[in-house]
Amino acid sequence: MTISESVTPPVLPVASMRRSWSWLTGDLRSRRAQTTVTVLVGLAAAGAATVPIYLLGSLVDRVDAKSSADSLVGLAVVIGVAAVIGGLGTGLARYLITRLGEHVVADLREDVLHTALHLPATTVEESGRGDLLSRVGADVAAVAKAVSQVLPDMLNAFFLGLVTLIGMASLDWRLGLAGALCIPAYAAGLWWYLPRSAPVYAEQRVALANRAQATVESIQGARTIDAYEVHAHHLAGIERASGRARDLEVGVFTLFTRLVGRVNRAEFIGLSATLAVGFLLVRADAVTIGQVTAAALMFHRLFNPIGMMMYNFDEIQAGAACLARLVGVVDLRPSAEPEHVDVPGLTRIPADAGVEVRNVSFSYGTGPEVLHDVSLSIPEGTRCALVGTTGAGKTTLAAVVAGLYVPDRGHSYLGGVPVADIPDTELRRWVATVTQEVHVFSGPLLDDLRLAAPDADRDQVWAALERVGAREWVSALDDGLDTLVGEQGVALTAAQAQHIALARLVLADPRVVVLDEATAEAGSASAAELERAALAATSGRTTLVVAHRLTQAATADQIVVMDDGRISERGTHSELVELGGRYARLWDAWSAHS
Repeated sequence: MTISESVTPPVLPVASMRRSWSWLTGDLRSRRAQTTVTVLVGLAAAGAATVPIYLLGSLVDRVDAKSSADSLVGLAVVIGVAAVIGGLGTGLARYLITRLGEHVVADLREDVLHTALHLPATTVEESGRGDLLSRVGADVAAVAKAVSQVLPDMLNAFFLGLVTLIGMASLDWRLGLAGALCIPAYAAGLWWYLPRSAPVYAEQRVALANRAQATVESIQGARTIDAYEVHAHHLAGIERASGRARDLEVGVFTLFTRLVGRVNRAEFIGLSATLAVGFLLVRADAVTIGQVTAAALMFHRLFNPIGMMMYNFDEIQAGAACLARLVGVVDLRPSAEPEHVDVPGLTRIPADAGVEVRNVSFSYGTGPEVLHDVSLSIPEGTRCALVGTTGAGKTTLAAVVAGLYVPDRGHSYLGGVPVADIPDTELRRWVATVTQEVHVFSGPLLDDLRLAAPDADRDQVWAALERVGAREWVSALDDGLDTLVGEQGVALTAAQAQHIALARLVLADPRVVVLDEATAEAGSASAAELERAALAATSGRTTLVVAHRLTQAATADQIVVMDDGRISERGTHSELVELGGRYARLWDAWSAHS
């Protein structure tokens, strides 16, 4: 099925605004002292920033009263000092707000990543990798941007607006009331904008996730797309997803420009009212010219910060939509690890490394069954190869054996114990999986290898490399094990990356290994070398191989042929070739083209 024919996959949950606010306030409460200090410093800084304008009104009155030059100079010096203090205070408040926000984002990032790494494989498969990648990538970045660039300006503007209105009221309550007339106009603008923009922002994030999903699927399936020459269909799917995201972004900007007009209207109302009321009060000798000047300057000074606060609501809306998506992921984390009830005489530690699958059926979510009543036995220390065409269910069965998927019916056993009953930490000690998608982390090669065994010394690492046949090319690197690899260092080939994965496997030393087409991406030139490396790495271990190349299957102790989610044949290579069935035909075709 091409992208153009497929429906949008079910996405991960999105938290409500109430739940997002609950998470945010809960995190801030955990930092009560830091939050309190930040708010107090912000208010103090806003007050200090208002003092120079207040004093400027006094300066105007002294000039109007023809005071001496000395008194004017002294007051000007005080105004200058107050301005410096206000500027320093504003800088400190911005730093504290940013620091607090970054701590909150760090908590959110860690919670999301922890949950994402522990999500069931079926959840990721059903939602699509694009949705999850957009959340841990673009959504976290949007929240971080809102916190580091937008939130400090908005909170400083809020503090300054609050203090300014109090300052205007202290000059004369009627001046404060005149300035406050802008508040209903600002509120009306937001009242119009928020209900219209919030759903669009949420829809925009979904559209961006769909665009990422379409792109990721096309990149990962590039070879299949080439093979079937369906480029036009996939490009059309990406174009539709991109067009939807573009149209929503244009719609968001259109709403924003209409908000700008409402903000300008509010500014006009507030300043006009302040000047008009000030004129009437001065004429009635109720206030001085300096007081009206100070009030007008105070209000005018709010234009930039209040305007910035209003204009940045689009960033806040985007950040809020992203926060809701991230909290939705966080809420997928179970409140507590499931408890395993200890029953006398029942052990949850496997007795040996034998694998058995009994009457297993499995489906992805509400989709059709992928496995149908499959039973399989792999004695301890033996090698079993799964063979079949694409979509036969090989990878799904391998994932069930590895404990990544829980069957809908039936059970998978390890050493006589149901895999579902084995604690995760214990299961990972017994079973390891190597797939064709191998990631090389950025950093020293030694650290990359030690991911599987953090306590391994250099001799053990070299021994693992020797076992899989990688010692020679690692020794040839400029800095050997200390060579920087990955995005910031030496780019390893696909075959070298698989060597690293197999060396990690040796260091982890599991009793059971699942190889899911682990040599498929290396290319024909390195296939034989990696097959020898895989044999060496899995020697003596119970091994299940999803065979991409039939030469892998030929060396196995037993071969299982799968077709449409069922086992159609099983036996050794010679037995199946002699049988003359499906495997024999596959082998004949393979031999003719190899």
